[in-house]
Formats: sequence, C-alpha cells, structure tokens
Amino acid sequence: MFYGKMKSVCMRYTRDHDQAMDVLQEGFVKVFTNLEKYTGVGSFEGWIRRIMVNLSIDRFRKLKNDHVLLGEHDNLEDWDIHSNDQDDMEEDGEDAIYDITPEQIVDAMQQLSPAYRTVFNLYVFESYSHQDIAEALGISVGTSKSNYAKAKKNMKKLLSKSLNLNLTREDE
Repeated sequence: MFYGKMKSVCMRYTRDHDQAMDVLQEGFVKVFTNLEKYTGVGSFEGWIRRIMVNLSIDRFRKLKNDHVLLGEHDNLEDWDIHSNDQDDMEEDGEDAIYDITPEQIVDAMQQLSPAYRTVFNLYVFESYSHQDIAEALGISVGTSKSNYAKAKKNMKKLLSKSLNLNLTREDE
C-alpha cells in the first residue's frame, strides 16, 4: 500500500534506483520489526515516511566521510558557476511555466552531490529548519544554508540543461 510513495521518498535521497531500493527494503524491514512501536499518534503513512527519511539521513552520515561535504568538488566543471550569492537568491521576476515531469525532477535531484541532495530534501520536502538539518547531519547552520542555495542553483541548471532552456539569470 505504501510502496510507491516510500519509493519516491527514497529516490529523492539517493543517487540511483539500486540505492533507493536498498533504503526502501531496509525501511520496510524496520517498519515490520517495529510495528508495535507505532502509537497511533499521527498517520501511519507519516510514521513510515519518518522511518524512510531517518534511514536516508543515517545513510548520509555513514557516507559523508567519503564525500566532500561542501560539495565544491562535484563534477560540475562544465557549468558556469560564477555569479554572486545575491543574484542566486533573487528570483527572475517572471512567472514562467515549464513542462517538467516528476521524473525529470527526480533525475536532476539524483545528480546533486549527496550533501546538496540531502539538505535540499530535508528543507523542501520534510520542512526541516536549517538548525534541524545541521543537528541531524552534524554540519553547521551556515553549511546547511549554503548547500541549500547551491542545490537550488544546480537544480535550475540541471533542469535547464534537461529541457534545453535558459532558466537561470545571465550575468553580463
């Protein structure tokens, strides 16, 4: 009953389908072995979702030493990332509508570095504050904010590249 929704949650936190399936399987094993711990407070789906998210956070913590946390050495050399931070935070001011599929969004998210992807998911989809993210991941609040801003910028670039559009502002 919850397989599809939880698979989507896991896909957002992992780089590929196989990793998502590993987290999903581990999550459902945990759900079934801890079923008696569900108190009935809140929705059952929400309880399962929290388990999946917590497992994804745990996976990130285990792997974080294998990755550059700040994400500054990601494979993004071919991207022109040199605008100032103020420009990154400003919106274009245009109300454009793009035909972007959920699959394209998940694909773009999976291309983000683990640090960017995890912070982005926790902030956008799980409504964590930057303070909560910092505590959960063992990083500073500033790093959380920086990773979120860079994740947004990189998502725009990835989606733009995917759709052959220019969704980002041009400097100069």
